[in-house]
Amino acid sequence: MDSALYNRDILRLATALVANHRLDDPQGTAEVRSPLCGSRIQADVTTDAAGCISQIALRANACALGQASAAILQDNAIGLDISEIADLRDGIATALTRVGAMPTRWPDLALLAAACDYPSRHAAILLPYDAILAAAKTRNVQT
Repeated sequence: MDSALYNRDILRLATALVANHRLDDPQGTAEVRSPLCGSRIQADVTTDAAGCISQIALRANACALGQASAAILQDNAIGLDISEIADLRDGIATALTRVGAMPTRWPDLALLAAACDYPSRHAAILLPYDAILAAAKTRNVQT
């Protein structure tokens, strides 16, 4: 295990998700898989009348980086609209390829920059965002 990649902070976040966490009545639900690494993320989401995320539940069957990314998203997504989630996802993807800087909206995102040199891990990091975006599309959630 590469200690620069799987450091204490990443491992702390990776263990932060509650196993089998579900929303009682989600407006949208999706499961996405990465064919590259086999990671899987399941997402439930609800939004308020303004289209902002009011509840989110993520379940991860992924590497520590995918789990950490999911924990960061789950801890911070409430109050954002779906387009902001899409913008964050795109910003993270760009940063992982060293084309741009990691978004600074949430300080923990900086921890994911250690994966820049590991392209095989990028899909797992982006998967939680893809899951929320897919869940938002399943049931007329504002996009």
